[in-house]
Amino acid sequence: MATTTLSRRTLLTVLAGTGAAALVGCDPTGGPATAPAAAIPDPLLVELADGLGVLRGAERRTLPHAVATADGRTVYAAAPQGADTAFWRADTVTGRTSPRVVLPGRWVPQAVAAHGTAVALTSELVRVTAGRPAGRDVTPVLIADAGGVRQRLDLRGNVVPEAFTGDLTGLFVLEWLPAAAPDRYRVRVVDLATGTPGPLSTRAKAPVPPGAEEEMRGDGRQAVLAPDRRTLYTLYTHQPGHRHTRDLVSGRPGNAHAFVHTLNLVERWAYCVDLPHPFGEGPASGHAMAITPDGRRLYVVDVASGGVAEISTEELTVRRTARLATATGAAHVAADGNRLFVGAGATVRAVDLAGLGQAARWPVREPVAGLVLSPGGNRLHVGQTRAVSWYDPATGRELGRAAVPGLVALHSLAGGG
Repeated sequence: MATTTLSRRTLLTVLAGTGAAALVGCDPTGGPATAPAAAIPDPLLVELADGLGVLRGAERRTLPHAVATADGRTVYAAAPQGADTAFWRADTVTGRTSPRVVLPGRWVPQAVAAHGTAVALTSELVRVTAGRPAGRDVTPVLIADAGGVRQRLDLRGNVVPEAFTGDLTGLFVLEWLPAAAPDRYRVRVVDLATGTPGPLSTRAKAPVPPGAEEEMRGDGRQAVLAPDRRTLYTLYTHQPGHRHTRDLVSGRPGNAHAFVHTLNLVERWAYCVDLPHPFGEGPASGHAMAITPDGRRLYVVDVASGGVAEISTEELTVRRTARLATATGAAHVAADGNRLFVGAGATVRAVDLAGLGQAARWPVREPVAGLVLSPGGNRLHVGQTRAVSWYDPATGRELGRAAVPGLVALHSLAGGG
């Protein structure tokens, strides 16, 4: 994947609405498309104040309800149609869209399979990284594809779909506890054939023993899907006293303030990589992560402390740490094979991955709201206040700028760029 780094609900989901409206030739809500002031050289997925959108050249289209695969190629979109829901699929590369089908009742896309072949919809959208669901004892979930409904599940408890298993026979969900007044959650997998939820396996592929499932209360800050689409990495912060499954099984005390939850979508196991102090002590928004294109290294930054950690995705250990100058504001990162770009406030820094030291630093016009590298790595797109600018990543020179009214965040390339 031209690597996508999103908040956990944005990964495989929110990033989404992107191309769909751009592809149908008009905004399905009836609004006309608008054009930025300049042509953007790479197609981008963005979050807008009035929905989600795709920026392609001088064209901007928006869509209120949609989910996209992490590579931005496939988008599922939904729109109210009377008491029901119109639902369709779009390809952001070819521009082709499927015929609209009608889903009975009101639904919003929540999670899409990594290869774009299925989507889970719920009656209301709940972002894993922002807020929690209202209390409920039963959660209706619709599994659909471009042809319509595959099945409906009425799952006991308060659950939020997150991702599909690699073989599409299971659905990973967050189960919120207690269901009526949730304040914590655990990750489980629902067997789609029976609708039965169960625990994940350990990294050793053994079933998690009863009573040893991790329950999380902190902030799920951001998620990254591996380039091979087999593994989902999620950064959690503010977890003092948290006990991993391995702690619960062994009886050891837990005290992880931040960790990366590693979920294998194919083999259905989970493992947490603890981050060293002071990760997790500062604001959750000051943390961010990015994976290298080969999928072997995952980088986590905490701009409040200046910390940088390199995780080996093969060993699932922190191999190196470094310290940069501190910064304030929300953190955003992007990586290629040689450089890590860190944006916070109105500054972008380039970190040399060979030594984890700062190689360059340059100011931008407004606070950073997302970083995306072009496919060849010769442009760094920077989301800013109602605009996207692109820079020469070697020199920091601004190469162009396009107005994007209502821009909230810049997420990724659309359709791989």
